[in-house]
Amino acid sequence: MQESPKRRTKQTRGLDEMSPREIVEELDRYVVGQQAAKKAVAIALRNRIRRQKLDEEMAEEIAPKNIIMIGPTGVGKTEIARRLARLANSPFMKVEATKFTEIGYVGRDVESMVRDLVEIAVDMVREEKISEVEAKAERNSEERLLDILLSSLQNIPGEGSGLASRDLSRIEALRERLRRQLRAGKLDKRIVELEVRDHPGSPVSLQFIEGSSLEELQFNMRDLLSGLIEGKPRKRRMPVDEAAAYIMQEEEQKLVDMEQVARLALDRVEQSGIIFLDEIDKIASRESGHAPDVSREGVQRDILPIVEGTTVNTRYGMVRTDHILFIAAGAFHVSKPTDLIPELQGRFPIRVEMNALTEEDFVRILREPKNALLKQYTALLETEGLRLKFTEDAIREISRLACMVNESSENIGARRLHTIVEALLEDISFEGKQRKPRDVRITASYVRQKLGGIVQNKDLSRYIL
Repeated sequence: MQESPKRRTKQTRGLDEMSPREIVEELDRYVVGQQAAKKAVAIALRNRIRRQKLDEEMAEEIAPKNIIMIGPTGVGKTEIARRLARLANSPFMKVEATKFTEIGYVGRDVESMVRDLVEIAVDMVREEKISEVEAKAERNSEERLLDILLSSLQNIPGEGSGLASRDLSRIEALRERLRRQLRAGKLDKRIVELEVRDHPGSPVSLQFIEGSSLEELQFNMRDLLSGLIEGKPRKRRMPVDEAAAYIMQEEEQKLVDMEQVARLALDRVEQSGIIFLDEIDKIASRESGHAPDVSREGVQRDILPIVEGTTVNTRYGMVRTDHILFIAAGAFHVSKPTDLIPELQGRFPIRVEMNALTEEDFVRILREPKNALLKQYTALLETEGLRLKFTEDAIREISRLACMVNESSENIGARRLHTIVEALLEDISFEGKQRKPRDVRITASYVRQKLGGIVQNKDLSRYIL
């Protein structure tokens, strides 16, 4: 697929003037610590913006510097990549390397990650286009609904002998009266008859024969069958509010050019797509193992051309992967990055080691991020009139217990806080709006009372926390 600067769209409009330092500061709002990883992804994102400003010949030569994040589970690897993609408005796909198998084995082929990314991009672009035409679609759907309502009035007692006998001015007056009632919601439960269609076919042209894999063939077969089973329009009776939603959807589909959506989506994938390849350590060969590594090295060799840059066939068209940013992650407890095949190692030149979370990190995670866990629970219970207040000593006690359980059993990082806080607030959440008093103060003594026994009992904490 040609890649001229004319086709390169600015998906990073809001980031054009952001420096890597400012990108890191934005990531700090959601992820605590891990400055080395944030710095690496911020540079990668900024280089992508810089590349867009180069001439075509030079831009073609500059490949993204893919990243391997090395660290235990629950330290923020996935969250950093996900927040980076949201910041850049980039198509983002998280996939586990263990899902793939070498060609010849039963399982998913590695090209499916690119096809899935294209599907995500199509959904993103479609939503953007729908938001652009929403106002016009709303006007069109209102007019269509008014036409249906007016035509139905001839069968309603008290409305005269039908609209044919009315003059134009009276029809317009009636239409405006119906419009006011419709906007006020007074007609929502009135039943109207609407012409509907079942399962419209995909507006994107099919590439049936070119499907190079069984999975691609299944996608194309699904589209083909959906077009074949599309029946003739049929009449259906439904309330006005339901009819309005259906007509609105139809009008949006009419106004959105899906061919253009597909082109923009493919371009966005090629220029700003991000694939997060998790658990890459699980496909690394382990020299100490005696059992055969079934297709493990083969999966690496299949992933290699995708990362290097190849053309993948999707049902929306051909996609080049040369400039997709790949971020791999793994704990590497048993294996190490050098156990990957040399060719794949060379395609991930940037390696970042993630730090294990400390008790002080847990305190910051509970308190600082915009989507902090305690803020989430406080907002949830506030919907039922309960006002939670966590004291400083309670936050530190929760962090201490989480750190203690991680050290005594499996270290699952910040995910331990979810199990700790859920167990802590279980009774309060269960009582909900029946609880009195409404103001609930969580102190360190309350935390110890609820969780102290479980934490001390290692056998019990292994199953509960």
